Amino acid sequence: MSDRPPTPQLVVVTGAAGPLGRAVVAELLARGSDVAAMGRAGDALDEVAAEAGVQPVAADLTDRSAVSAAWKEIDRLGVPTGLVTLAGGFRPTKLADLTPDVLDSMWGSNLASVLWSCQEAAPRMAAAGGGAIVTVGSKTAVTGRAPIAHAVSKAAVVRATELLAEELGPERIRVNCVLPSVIDTPANRAWMSADLAARAVPPGAIATVIAFLLSSDAGPISGARIPVYGDA
Repeated sequence: MSDRPPTPQLVVVTGAAGPLGRAVVAELLARGSDVAAMGRAGDALDEVAAEAGVQPVAADLTDRSAVSAAWKEIDRLGVPTGLVTLAGGFRPTKLADLTPDVLDSMWGSNLASVLWSCQEAAPRMAAAGGGAIVTVGSKTAVTGRAPIAHAVSKAAVVRATELLAEELGPERIRVNCVLPSVIDTPANRAWMSADLAARAVPPGAIATVIAFLLSSDAGPISGARIPVYGDA
């Protein structure tokens, strides 16, 4: 019998209604997984849930109680052995303009949302014999200029990934992090130069890497920070 964690049949994707989230959902469906799409209630989440194999689960991912309640809904769908924590936020604030509101927002949306979801996923995956978690950091978490609150909160996600990989490894749960740079989305194209737009990374390319990290083919990989920068 293989020591690798099982290939996920039910994957929870937070932030599933965003451009990267939709690409990840599409990639997972193409690989035969079912998806629990978590995010704020609204038309965007409903659109994602219109796909066969996708179940919407509405929650404020920064609120521990709300996340706990949402995972009880997921229990009715099955036992998830994959989690992708895409939910997050961005506020382009320099040090001089930093406020408690901005700082709290970045820590809540980028870090707390990851930790609360992992806290719920871990015991379920352990009971199922293992699983895989993929978090989303940022190139700016490890290098280059960036808005301080966003970059520091993403750096915390990278370090949390490493710590969780160590803590959850004995339970046969792998935890890895992808580090995007500029993603080619309609919102980003509104401000990108033509040169940067040509170099930005398509969401589908990142989704392929995430799906690989969830799969049993990535069984030996845990605690890794995977750059998905492209040329951006």
